[in-house]
Amino acid sequence: MKLLGSLTSPYVRKVRIVMSEKKLDYQFIAEDVWAADSQIAQSNPLAKVPCLVMEGGEAVFDSRVIVEYLDALSPVGKLIPPSGRERAEVKTWEALADGLLDACVLARLEAMSAGLGDKPFCSGVHLSLSDIAVGCALAYLDLRFAHIDWRARHPNLARLYEKLSQRPSFIDTTAA
Repeated sequence: MKLLGSLTSPYVRKVRIVMSEKKLDYQFIAEDVWAADSQIAQSNPLAKVPCLVMEGGEAVFDSRVIVEYLDALSPVGKLIPPSGRERAEVKTWEALADGLLDACVLARLEAMSAGLGDKPFCSGVHLSLSDIAVGCALAYLDLRFAHIDWRARHPNLARLYEKLSQRPSFIDTTAA
């Protein structure tokens, strides 16, 4: 088996820990899903990590689905109860933990949005380092969490980001 993933992804780390606990052999392949030469979409139509590729080439993706499969694959150290209330409790905690990761990003957005309010720039009426830092953070959010529609919930940040994105300094430094 091959596990495609990023060393910084907490979802990939969850799968790697399960594989270790289950004493499963696998090959880890570091994949940068945002790189122009990324091969992840060949295995996962969602183009996300983690993705577990089997010997026959078929793929299993989404950390919850992967760990469910891995737990059933090996009888060593069962991590998910087979049925009933105990199983529901384990899966509920997993969903809560995964939701917490998404919420971390959203909490940071709420704080930025509240701080910006209706101002044209973060720290007044002129571009400053605060705008550059926020613009870089929002670009990173688009890069790493493209599935989060932050613009709809934070139109003031969206306006700022759109304005910053038109500046030559932002255009010239956009990741290809």
